[in-house]
Amino acid sequence: MAAGPPSTIDAMERDILSQPESFRRFRPPRSLPEARQRGAVFCGSGDSLASCMLAEAHSGHRARAADPHELAELPRPAAGDVYVVSVSGRTEAGVAAARAARRAVAVTSDARSRLAGACGSVIPLRFENSDAVTAGTSSFLDSALTCMSLVGAFPGGAGAGAAGSAFSRAGSEAEGLARLLARRRPVTFLGSAHTYPLAMYAAAKMHEVLGAPARYERTEQFSHMGLFSASPGDAVVVLDGRRTAYNSRLADALADAGLAAAFPDPGPAGRAPGVRQALFYAFVAQLVPLALARKEGRRDCHFVASKRLLRASDGMIYVPAGARRRKAGRGAAAGRPPRRIGGPRA
Repeated sequence: MAAGPPSTIDAMERDILSQPESFRRFRPPRSLPEARQRGAVFCGSGDSLASCMLAEAHSGHRARAADPHELAELPRPAAGDVYVVSVSGRTEAGVAAARAARRAVAVTSDARSRLAGACGSVIPLRFENSDAVTAGTSSFLDSALTCMSLVGAFPGGAGAGAAGSAFSRAGSEAEGLARLLARRRPVTFLGSAHTYPLAMYAAAKMHEVLGAPARYERTEQFSHMGLFSASPGDAVVVLDGRRTAYNSRLADALADAGLAAAFPDPGPAGRAPGVRQALFYAFVAQLVPLALARKEGRRDCHFVASKRLLRASDGMIYVPAGARRRKAGRGAAAGRPPRRIGGPRA
């Protein structure tokens, strides 16, 4: 009996488990001087946008994060450098943003991609993952660390064991969250400043892996808006494990509203913004849907199995081959080989 295609859930698990070792091998690019961070724009779609938002937060908002489609539609190009983050280097919005920029840098795993060809230079992503198309895990880690490094958020003292300890703690927290979310759906992820991008990433993994309804919101804004569409029994996961007066009030308010609240705690080393905190919450965001997929006996990520949705997504993200040939040669950077700097889907 012939073996079926490989399980994308198995592939995702292998990629997740490889990340502590990938972190140890990660070599950050040189940080931008503060003067160059001012006016710099990081743009990307999906997981890559979360990486860009981490760069904005860790730069102290000197740099900005933007949607590439919106950036390409601006009447005037951005004044500073535009860092276009795309793992595949094939997203049409990213290529359009690069062509509209005065100075564009590609952050991509494919130095021969259309995006790289539209940019003046390339910062390569060097993550290792399986050949299967699956929800972004190791690719996200590499792009997030690269973007954070460019704004100086990757200190040499991060330590070789930082990823291992964050991964171990995230595994313990994810077990409890998976038990909670197995009984309670939908879920809203909340984050503030440095963790809001990771709340968005966590919701994305619930969509992609499980096809489950999930929302994300800024912690303060949830009490003003999203709270009013929540129902008793819904789950709220707050990506801020610090013991603060604000969080105590929030926990009491959520309990009073009949919501199941969880505050996954990164431990003392990860409570302050930085690499350890980002690693912990990224690992939680990956391990929770993986655990739920295992509980449900899934072989494949929801987005891979949902062929019609995947076709619709690909049709918007990537340009059909015929349209690509018609566009070939456009843009000031077309055909110019990119300059290499330093050492799937979106």
